[in-house]
Amino acid sequence: MYGWIWRHLPGNTWMRAVISLVLVLAVVYVLFQYVFPWAEPLLPFNDVTVDGAGAGGAAGASGAEEGVAR
Repeated sequence: MYGWIWRHLPGNTWMRAVISLVLVLAVVYVLFQYVFPWAEPLLPFNDVTVDGAGAGGAAGASGAEEGVAR
């Protein structure tokens, strides 16, 4: 696939390299500006299943709930 793209770009080797760089930067820009923000709500990265009722919470680990003197 990359060979096909390289053969169909106009110009000599340096011009093809510049055009390739511009194409890569354009793809990265489109991904970050449009595709990733669109897909972010669909991904499960912010689905937190931890609640405060577990064993070993921050206050329980310090002994503050049991009335332990420091």
